Amino acid sequence: MRYVTNLPHATKEEEHVTIPMSDGVRLSAHIWRPTSSDHEPVPAVLEYIPYRKRDLTAVRDSIHHPYLAGHGYACVRVDLRGTGDSEGVLRDEYLEREQADAEEVLAWLAEQPWCDGGTGMMGISWGAFAALQVAARQPPGLKAIAIASFTDDRHADDMHYMGGALLSDNLAEAGTMFAYGTCPPDPAVVGDRWREMWHERLEQTEPWVLQWLRHQRRDDYWRHASVCEDYKSVQCPVLASSGWADGYSNAVTRLLGHLDVPRKGLIGPWSHKFPHLGEPGPAIGYLQELVRWWDHWLKGVDNGVMDGPMLQAWMQDSVPPSTAYEERPGRWVGEPDWPSPHIRPAVHPLTRHTIGPPREPSDEGNAPDGDAMTVQSPLSVGQFAGKWASYNAPPDLPYDQREEDGGSLVFDTEPLTEPVEILGSPTVELDLSVSEPVAMVAARLSDVSPDGSATRVSYGILNLTRRDSTESPEPLEPGRRYRATVPLNGVAQAFPPGHRIRLSLSTSYWPLAWPPPKPAVLSVHEHSSTLTLPVRPVEEPDEVPDSPFGEPEGTPPLATSQVTPPEERWEVKRDLIGYHSELDIVKDRGTLRFEDINLETGRRAHERYTAVADDFTSVNGESTWTMRFQRDDWDVRVVTHTQLRCDDTDFFVDATLDAYEADRRVFSRTWNERVPRDLL
Repeated sequence: MRYVTNLPHATKEEEHVTIPMSDGVRLSAHIWRPTSSDHEPVPAVLEYIPYRKRDLTAVRDSIHHPYLAGHGYACVRVDLRGTGDSEGVLRDEYLEREQADAEEVLAWLAEQPWCDGGTGMMGISWGAFAALQVAARQPPGLKAIAIASFTDDRHADDMHYMGGALLSDNLAEAGTMFAYGTCPPDPAVVGDRWREMWHERLEQTEPWVLQWLRHQRRDDYWRHASVCEDYKSVQCPVLASSGWADGYSNAVTRLLGHLDVPRKGLIGPWSHKFPHLGEPGPAIGYLQELVRWWDHWLKGVDNGVMDGPMLQAWMQDSVPPSTAYEERPGRWVGEPDWPSPHIRPAVHPLTRHTIGPPREPSDEGNAPDGDAMTVQSPLSVGQFAGKWASYNAPPDLPYDQREEDGGSLVFDTEPLTEPVEILGSPTVELDLSVSEPVAMVAARLSDVSPDGSATRVSYGILNLTRRDSTESPEPLEPGRRYRATVPLNGVAQAFPPGHRIRLSLSTSYWPLAWPPPKPAVLSVHEHSSTLTLPVRPVEEPDEVPDSPFGEPEGTPPLATSQVTPPEERWEVKRDLIGYHSELDIVKDRGTLRFEDINLETGRRAHERYTAVADDFTSVNGESTWTMRFQRDDWDVRVVTHTQLRCDDTDFFVDATLDAYEADRRVFSRTWNERVPRDLL
C-alpha cells in the first residue's frame, strides 16, 4: 500500500464527540474533517460499528478516514450503543434500536455547522449491514452508501443457517460478540463512570448464540433488517463489493439484480477484508474509488463513476490447493448488467460418477429414470473445509479435497479439451431419497488438476427438511423420492484444458456445518439429477482494462508497537485409539501498544471442534476469548467461554463470563441452557 500525506485538504480530528440519542444515551464518535469545513461545510460519511474506535479498529480507521477527510469529507466513526466508549448495552445484532440510533446520528450530522446536510454511509461487515439496513429506512439526507462484505438475507446467507443448516460460525461469531460486547469503555475518555458503564454491560449481556438458536426457522426475527424482504425500500445509490474467499460472495449480484437504483458491483479474490487491504491479492485502490463515488453522489461531480460495466469481477485462474494465498492469479472481467447477457447456463446430467456433457434445451424434462447412487458420509468429511468466511489469518481456506472426496459421492467431467470459465452461482438439482427424517447434503465444486489434487471452487449446503421452505420445514419420509435444489456460492473461476470439474456430495460437513441427529444414507438418481454451471464463454469481451484500478492508497497508519508476538494455529488432530477428532484454531493478536494513548491491548480467540467416531451427537464446539486493556494502573480483562453440544433432540449451551481488574475477579456469571432441535 502507498501511504499518502499530501492530500487536497488539511484536516483536523476530534477523538471523542458525544452524540445524544432521544432516550438519553450518548454515543461516542471520532470525527476527521477538512479544516476548511469550519466555514465551508462538506458532506459527512458515517461508519457505524461495534468494534471499538479508540483501539481495536483504530489502525484500520487511521488508514482510510483521514484519507477521505483529506479529499473533502467529514468522516465519522461511531461506536454502537453499548460498545467502545458509547453508553448503553449491546443486546443483539441489527435491532430496531440500533437502526433508530443510526438515523438519529445521521440527523445530528446533517445539522452540524461543518456539514452541508448531505450524508453517506460506508463500512465492511457489520458496518455494511448497518448502511444497507439504514438505507432501506430512507432517512432524509442519506444520498448514497458504499458497502463491503455484507448480506441482504440474515437467515440463509449469513453465518447462521446456510441452506437451513446450522453453521459453526453461528457459535464462533456469537463468541466474538460475547467478548466485544462486554469490554469496558476507556476511563481516559469517559472518566470515573467507566466502571459503572462496564458493569451495566456485564450484568445485562446474554450469550447471543442462545437467541440465534431459538430461531432455527426463517421467522420475523430474521426477516427484520433482511433487505431481501423488500428491495424497493432501498432508494439511494449503492456501491457493493465483496470477495470470492469471503462468506459474503452472493449478495453483491443479488443487489445488482434486484435494486432499481444506480448501482455498481465489485468482487475480487479477497477474504473478509476491505478491497484496499484485500487478501489474497491483488488489493486495489478502493479508497480512490470511494472518493469518486462520494464526489459524484454527495457533491454532484460529473466524473463518470457510473460509466462502464455494472459488475467488475476477478476471474480466478486455476491454483493448487492451499489454505492461504498471497495472490490469486486471474484478470478483471466486466458485465454490463446483472443477470448478465454473457452468462449461459449449462445443464449437465449426473450419471454414475460422471458429469455428462451439457444437455440441449430440447432435452429438458426428458431425462430417463436412472439408477440410484448412495453415500453415507463419515464425520471426518469437512475437516479440510476451512472457515465459512475466510479472514486469511490464520490460514483458513479449504485444503486439498481428496480426503474429503473419499467420504463423498463424486462426479467428474472428462478432462477438458478447451478452457471453461464460470461466473455466478452454480446449482445442483437432485432427485433423491434419504433414510432418516432429518438429513443434509453438502455439495462441493472442485478444480481437479492432472496430478489429482482438488481445489475447492465453491460449495453449498442444504438441510433437506427445508428443501421447499425455511419458514415451514417438514420431516422427510425415509425412502420417498424428492427433488431438491442446492445453490452453491457465487464464484468466477477458469478451468484450464487437461483439468476436470468435480462435484462432490456428502451427508455431513463438520465442523463447518452442524450435522443432523443421525447419519443418513443419501440416494441420488442419475440422469434426473443435474449440475448447472453459469458459463461465461471465453470469447466474450472482458469489457474492462487490464488494470482498471490504481494501487492501494491510504494515510499512514497509527503508530503502534508489538509488545508480545501474535500466534496462529489451525490443527486437525485424530486419535485412532479413541477415535476422537479435533479441529483446533488459535487466533492471538499478541499485545499491541498504542503509542499515542499509552494503551496496551490483547486479543486471543480459541475455537475447538471435536467429535468421536461417527457419533453425530458427540459433536462439540467451543469458543474462548480473552480481551485485555492496560494503561498504568488500569488493567482489565474479560474472559468468555461458550460451549455448544447436542443430543438427538436438543442443543445445550454452557457459557461463562468472567471479568477482572488486575488479577481480582470482579464479575462472574454462568449459563446452562437447553434449546430443542427443530428438524436440524
